[in-house]
Amino acid sequence: MISLEFLLTCLVVVLMPGTGVLFTVTTALFQGRRASLYAACGCTLGILPSLLASITGLAILFHTSALLFQAVKCLGVAYLLFLAWSMLRAGGPLALPSPSSPQAGLAILLKGFLLNILNPKLTLFFLAFLPQFLPPAAAHPTANMLVLGGVFMAMTWVIFLLYGLLATQVRQQVLHSQHLTTLVQRLCAASFAALGLKLALTEQR
Repeated sequence: MISLEFLLTCLVVVLMPGTGVLFTVTTALFQGRRASLYAACGCTLGILPSLLASITGLAILFHTSALLFQAVKCLGVAYLLFLAWSMLRAGGPLALPSPSSPQAGLAILLKGFLLNILNPKLTLFFLAFLPQFLPPAAAHPTANMLVLGGVFMAMTWVIFLLYGLLATQVRQQVLHSQHLTTLVQRLCAASFAALGLKLALTEQR
C-alpha cells in the first residue's frame, strides 16, 4: 500500500515551499532551534483535522458548500496578513530569544496549527490525493487512508524539522547584521502577504 510512488509524491509535495515551511524557517531564524521544533510540530498537527475530514467525508460537504469554503478562506487570508503585519510592526531587528517556557512554546505550536487548519486547500488536497494510492479492492479503505495520512504527516514533520535546522545554521549571521535582519524580516512579511493574496484568489473547485 505504501508504494515508492506514494513516498516520492509526498516528498515532492512536502518539499514545496508553502506557509508551513515559511513559518518554520522564520521561527528558526528569529527564535532558534527549539522554537522551530514547536513550529514544525504545530504545522504537522494542523494537518490532522483536514486529514480526518477527508476520511470521514466532511471534505465533500466542505467542497460543495461555497459559504463554508469562503468563510475558512477569509479566516486563513486574515491570519496570513496578520502574521505579515506582526513582522513589520516590530520596525527593527527581530532578535527574539528562544522560548524558555512551555507557554511560549505552546504559543508557537498554536500559531503553526492555526496556519494549516485555516487553509481550505489542504482539506481538498487530501480528498483528491489519498484515494489515488488506495488498493483497488481495499478491504479497509478508512484504515488505509489513515496509514497513508500518517506517513504524510511523519514526512512533513521530518522535512520541516530539516528546514528549521538549516535555517538555524545561518541564524547568527542574520541577527548580527541589522541591515540583513531587517531585509529578511521584510522579505518574510512580504512572503506571508503574498501567500495570503494567493489564498484570497483561490476558487472553490
